[in-house]
Amino acid sequence: MNSTIGKSVTWCAQWLLCLGLLGAGAVLHAQTNTYPNKPIRLVVGYAPGGVADITARMVAQKLSDALGQQVVVDNKPSAGGIVAGETVAKADPDGYTLLHMNYGNAVSAAMFNKMPYDIKRDFQPISAMGFFDVVMLVDKSSDIQSVQDFITKAKANPEKYNIGTVSLGSGQHMSAVLFKSLTGLNTTIVPYRTTPSLMLALKSKDIAVAFEIISPAMPLIRGGEIKAMAVSSGTRFRGLPEVPTLAESGVKGYNVTAWNGVAAPAKTPRPIIERLNKEINAALALPDVRSKFQDVGIDARGGTPEELRDILSGEIDKWNNLVTTMKLERQ
Repeated sequence: MNSTIGKSVTWCAQWLLCLGLLGAGAVLHAQTNTYPNKPIRLVVGYAPGGVADITARMVAQKLSDALGQQVVVDNKPSAGGIVAGETVAKADPDGYTLLHMNYGNAVSAAMFNKMPYDIKRDFQPISAMGFFDVVMLVDKSSDIQSVQDFITKAKANPEKYNIGTVSLGSGQHMSAVLFKSLTGLNTTIVPYRTTPSLMLALKSKDIAVAFEIISPAMPLIRGGEIKAMAVSSGTRFRGLPEVPTLAESGVKGYNVTAWNGVAAPAKTPRPIIERLNKEINAALALPDVRSKFQDVGIDARGGTPEELRDILSGEIDKWNNLVTTMKLERQ
């Protein structure tokens, strides 16, 4: 009798579990089948007007057209993009709150001891959007003629020939740290709060060279106010074909490519990830998007979710190794 009751209870439990799974599957199917049926929020960890905001708004508009729902850019600037990341990490995994992910997230993972989220565990990458250079800059009146000329002068007089970047612990700052590491320089890296203050310091000779992402520097480069000595990635930037890479300039092993993309909270249904990936890649292939990205120094290029995850993981490892090698203080 007891054995029969026990078998019945087990059967009922299994039956209820199956019903629950079927019900959950039906709900998930309904969610993904009707996605999207309300506006989508794309959270950006930087202020309006910068390269992150510009690229986010370009793609958001094309996504709005393709998806039939408005994609709203929500700027939440903070050190390391942490506020934006936390906002998305804690959001429902339903595809309606997305993160503008970038190489700064990988730097933050290496530089900050404590984060309110795990950048690898708590997010599902969707697609890359663009790749761009950090550029080494000098003022138009500078006596520095090349990268090797700067290295020679800085080794002879490190107190005079220092380096400026924006924001301690930023991707630009870490690019300068890598430059110091590979060249053996003992010069000082001076962080500034904004790009305008960095450019002013360059013009006033408070710093000898600056490391900044190429986008905000392009108008000054094209206007002849500052000179680009070298770009950071492994290939020359198509918009400035005459400017060599740092590796070409004798800094062997130097290769830094800044990037940005889109991610969702972990556990977002795969069909939603695939739909967004498809539409983002379609937007990046449009001639007007490619042209606008090129104008601000960005190579519009997407890819698969897995490719973006690999990029993120590789970047975290690279910057972690640099922090350890240079014995930098983690925040």
